Amino acid sequence: MEHTESLPTVDTAKKLGLLPEEFDKIKSILGRDPNFTELSIFSVMWSEHCSYKNSIVWLKTLPKDSDKMLAKAGEENAGLIDIGDGLACSFKIESHNHPSALEPYQGAATGVGGINRDIFTMGARPIAQLNSLRFGNLNLPKTRRLLKGVVKGIGDYGNAFGVPTVGGELYFDDCYNTNPLVNAFSAGILEVGKQASATSYGVGNPVYIVGSATGKDGIHGATFASEDISEKSEEKLPAVQVGDPFMEKLLLEATLEIINSGYLIGIQDMGAAGIICSTSEMSAKGEHGMIINLDEVPTRQENMHGWEILLSESQERMLVVIQKGKEDIIEGIFEKWDLHCKKIGEVTDTKRLHFYQHGKLIADVPAHDLVLGGGAPQYHREYKEPAYYQEFKKFDAASVPDIKDAAEFQSVARHLLSHPNIASRKWVYEQYDSMVGTANASTNYASDAAVVRIRTLEKGDLNKGIVITVDCNGRYVNADPEKGTQIAVSEAARNIVCSGGEPLAITNNLNFGNPYNPEVYWQFVGAVKGMSTACLKFNTPVTGGNVSFYNQSSDDGPVFPTPTIGMLGLIEDLDNKMTLAFTRPGDKIYLVGQPAEDLASSEYLYSYRDVKASPAPYFDLEEEFALQQLIRQLIREKAVASAHDLSDGGLFVALAESALVNKLGFDVSAASGRTDAFWFGEAQGRVIVSVSDVEKFEKAVAGSEVPVTLLGTVTEKDLVVNGQAVLTSAEAADLYSNSLKSLIEA
Repeated sequence: MEHTESLPTVDTAKKLGLLPEEFDKIKSILGRDPNFTELSIFSVMWSEHCSYKNSIVWLKTLPKDSDKMLAKAGEENAGLIDIGDGLACSFKIESHNHPSALEPYQGAATGVGGINRDIFTMGARPIAQLNSLRFGNLNLPKTRRLLKGVVKGIGDYGNAFGVPTVGGELYFDDCYNTNPLVNAFSAGILEVGKQASATSYGVGNPVYIVGSATGKDGIHGATFASEDISEKSEEKLPAVQVGDPFMEKLLLEATLEIINSGYLIGIQDMGAAGIICSTSEMSAKGEHGMIINLDEVPTRQENMHGWEILLSESQERMLVVIQKGKEDIIEGIFEKWDLHCKKIGEVTDTKRLHFYQHGKLIADVPAHDLVLGGGAPQYHREYKEPAYYQEFKKFDAASVPDIKDAAEFQSVARHLLSHPNIASRKWVYEQYDSMVGTANASTNYASDAAVVRIRTLEKGDLNKGIVITVDCNGRYVNADPEKGTQIAVSEAARNIVCSGGEPLAITNNLNFGNPYNPEVYWQFVGAVKGMSTACLKFNTPVTGGNVSFYNQSSDDGPVFPTPTIGMLGLIEDLDNKMTLAFTRPGDKIYLVGQPAEDLASSEYLYSYRDVKASPAPYFDLEEEFALQQLIRQLIREKAVASAHDLSDGGLFVALAESALVNKLGFDVSAASGRTDAFWFGEAQGRVIVSVSDVEKFEKAVAGSEVPVTLLGTVTEKDLVVNGQAVLTSAEAADLYSNSLKSLIEA
């Protein structure tokens, strides 16, 4: 065993992000002191980003089973759900928060590249992307710079790669000033039985690195993603990777071709921790080992150290294990696509990883002890309820003045329609190619979730579609982590149902502060509990995802707990696809669901009244489930012309969003206890529908226990509430469509 002249100490381990007790455990595993390369290997593999050491004990409690599940959480690079007709959908969400905070363009671009690689290493061709974004105060130049860089990075990479971005979400709050959240979602389609696996076995089978050359970008990126952002973080810009979407497009085609060759043993994307992560995870899963010669790895810089090659997070690379004797075939495929395809080692039966450089053994580590579910640490962290939680519960709506007259109602309406958390994201989505591939069936973002047509070369157009959405209101989760996360799951399901789909499964991106803070960890535990409860109710098991801790800074503290829910649904018949848009003047407008009046955690209360401390809004899981069952029935029976869920901004905003798509208006009225709570409150479990055939609709809802309230009528123009014209359609459209752009480009 080759060692450096002086072996690392516990201080070295601390600098690499390891705890003293973890350093002792490494020495116990190896039966000796590690050299620097070996310590670096453990530091990245045991980082939170790779090992989930502070979260796995709770992640194991999430529901993971259904009769449609083909790849459970943690089994493969991404989740896999049976969608019928011999096809499956692979989908996943992951974060690139820390890189995007420092270098927004490349941070976001490489996040898009990485999530798409997770999908096509499953053997699926990506067909749609979403993103969930959080930024700080939009009045700050830094926020505008980060937003512009992230959006351009997502657009440039996704557009060049050739996969449409079909939807997403965007929120702003001061808590994200230092730590923006950039969560990328991708979904792809493949034939059942043709999926690839991230495994390695078969003594003597060759191991290849394919795709781009390896450089020094991204080294210790996994460790960087497992610590708080600070003033010194900018010194770690080399930890931000650089992407090449055109290279990724070639890699996609070559990857799918070698998977279909039948000679593939296993394949894994080189994301966080690069070569060491891929070699260790594939070897551990296949219960084999590898001998790797780092001299054979194509590099972009000369004289790279072995640990630099192992830890590099250079993009557009894969580790591939193939059947021995088929080397010429596999190499020929990559040569055709003009990509590096270099044999760097072979599979052994040792269950250990032996890395050589310049003829010397520079690292000898057991694969199983490096990985999640193997020897990596698993911690039960302390958690305690923060004092603010009970303070939020003391909120009394009576302390907030109600809207006093029509003029103030108009002021609130203008405030909300132009607020960056509610206004149209047109400035963002116009930078994305939403139509490349021609499968997007929800153009103009006029449905609550994105609908993407399923068509394959083998089966043609099936007139069915996947329905996908990303949802989370971090303000709700901060107010009540358990209830707020149940709301996030429920809203995702509600968006899919209102678009005509049936919810099937979720992937999650759990964005939190420092897990060593007991109050932050309490938020995390509550969110996981809430997610479990809601997913069991909707039969939407968790297929996997990502945990992103350490989203906090000394200046801003932790971000709102933001457990982003990426949900997959299915429309068996695209004739049942539903839009949120009002379509015809004279149609009746109904509110379906409990007409609850609740100001808590609403955008109106938070930003107009400047009341920051209130509990999560009204929510009842049983009522929510019953509502969604009724909406599904109404859409299948074609008893409604549109359906739109109530969320940010409440009833008035939902009505405006439905009206403005086709430049229409509405005339609605209702008696209420509080004007502001009824029209702008964000009580959950409600949907507005427009109805052309009233008799058919009322027959369909007869006998249902879900309340149905007639609000009024779709009109040709003007937004009229209780007999008062609040805004003209043109005024509302201008506020809603152009406010975000004006704020960003100020």
